[in-house]
Amino acid sequence: MFKLMRSLLIGAALVGVAIPAVTEAATPAAAVAAKPSKSGYVEANGIRYYYEIRGEGAPLLLLHGGLGSTDMFGPLYPTLTARHRIIAVDLYGHGRTALTDRPFSLEGMGADMDAVLKELGYGKVDVMGYSMGGGVAFQLAAQHPERVNRLVLVSAGFARDGFYADMLKQQAQVGAAAAEFMKNTPMYQGYVAVAPRPQDFPKLLDVIGDYMRKPYDFSTDVAKLTMPTLLVFGDADMYRPEHEVKFFQLLGGGQKDGGWMREGMSKNRLAILPGRTHYDIFLAPELSQTALTFLEDKGGKSDWTATAAK
Repeated sequence: MFKLMRSLLIGAALVGVAIPAVTEAATPAAAVAAKPSKSGYVEANGIRYYYEIRGEGAPLLLLHGGLGSTDMFGPLYPTLTARHRIIAVDLYGHGRTALTDRPFSLEGMGADMDAVLKELGYGKVDVMGYSMGGGVAFQLAAQHPERVNRLVLVSAGFARDGFYADMLKQQAQVGAAAAEFMKNTPMYQGYVAVAPRPQDFPKLLDVIGDYMRKPYDFSTDVAKLTMPTLLVFGDADMYRPEHEVKFFQLLGGGQKDGGWMREGMSKNRLAILPGRTHYDIFLAPELSQTALTFLEDKGGKSDWTATAAK
């Protein structure tokens, strides 16, 4: 059972479903995040999704990781909401959005996010997703590229073989059997605090576990990401570095030298944050700064001539 608990606490991923452990608990989201200016529910393809809106500026759809909720981004909200209107959604079966009998899939949730944005009156938006939320953001952008202005995928791969082999073994153990042993964890406590049906926690572990055990490869869909895209990983992430680089190459990056005048650069970017893992990257101050630089397109060139003239 210890091995099972270890798998749940540090290893569960679904393109990837991250189960944040003590790091999230050490920084209570409620103590950091201001109250939303608007919140409520919208129906999308038969699912009643909970959402929150904060801040002013260009709209940014923010999607959380597995077994989390909108609350897990609390430490990033002050920085993000200073310059963007954040639309945060509790994904299917998570937070305040109830689990139903509908199958659990990234593709389905991606389609749902298009409907959520439509119901809320938004046209084209920036999108940022972490872990499972990154997989959902990928699907939204691939299915509806006209909906996404710029895309940020944080700790999210494109295929199941991108994980380290030992991670795949740990993922295979995720299921309802662990629910009783997780009652003292922040994941369980956060879930029961807001879930409309707290008794569904074992069922959620089962549907996530079942989905994780299925092979997937979205490499052919990468070409559908026609908008500028930023990939962000930690240098100690659960994805193999080769997979991260391959993802960037599929997007057209990493093919040649960028050039003196940046003529060899693609519109897409790859960021590897030092000293970060899959389980703490969503709390990193440098994540919000990296994302904002990309979203606001402030990555301009350095002019050696102008510098030398000073």
